[in-house]
Order: sequence, then C-alpha cells, then structure tokens
Amino acid sequence: MKLQINNQIYNCDVAEDTPLLWVIRDNLGLTGTKYGCGLAQCGACSVMIDGAVIRSCSMPVSEVVGKQIITIEAIEEDPVGIQVVSAWNKHQVPQCGYCQSGQVIAVTALFKSNESPSRDEINSAVSNLCRCGTYNAIDAAIEDLSNANLGSST
Repeated sequence: MKLQINNQIYNCDVAEDTPLLWVIRDNLGLTGTKYGCGLAQCGACSVMIDGAVIRSCSMPVSEVVGKQIITIEAIEEDPVGIQVVSAWNKHQVPQCGYCQSGQVIAVTALFKSNESPSRDEINSAVSNLCRCGTYNAIDAAIEDLSNANLGSST
C-alpha cells in the first residue's frame, strides 16, 4: 500500500491491520515518533493525519492510505511547527525528551486549527502525558505561542 508521509510517497508491504506506528518506525526508519503505552493514552506516538492529531499506535495502516501523514521529522518544515519547536527550546521543555515529539505534534495541530485557543481548548487538545512532569514549562511555551499571533504564519 502507498502512504504519503512527510510529503513523500512510500510503498509499504505490510498487513492492513499493522499499527501505523510500527510502519513509521520499523518499516520506514522514522524513529522520532515514539512507542509509549500502546493503548493510545499517553500521546508519545502522536502524528498528524490530514491536520488532525491521531495516536498512531492504535491506528491500522489501512485507514490512512490516501491521507497526508506528518511526523515529527517534518514538523520544522511547517511555519507553525517551527515556532512550536522554538518555544519548546526557549522554555527548555524537554527533560528526557521521550514524549516531546507527541507534545510538539499536538500543539502544532492545535495552533494550525485555532490561533487563539482557550484554556479549555488547550487542555482538550494537549492531553499527552509527560513522565518528567514538565507541564509548567509546556504551559509557558503554549502561553508564548498564544501571544505570538501564529495565524499570520499559516
């Protein structure tokens, strides 16, 4: 089956029920997307599909054929994504860094769809878990992004 990932087409010979995460990591070698819980709860495996955040550990690859998939490897090619990465660096968000690719994907997707989200919208869209507990730094980075008028860069 053909997959469009990070603006490239890949031919993947895998079973239709293979989780997208394993195709991305094992078949294509794009290891920035992480395996966390395997239950679509923690968000370490988050990618964007047609602009929406999905948890790739529970998404059968057959359901994403013909859709645009963006992983962390291409996030800095996006004008909003590069600003999210910049805010993450400014606020020194990552500790171990394991969850950060999913966090960055979730925040990028949020600001691409809503340049001025409310606190409730942020809490709903960014439900990723961080074992290191960097939530205060994440909130500070999101606050900066909220004040940056990201809509002018999309």
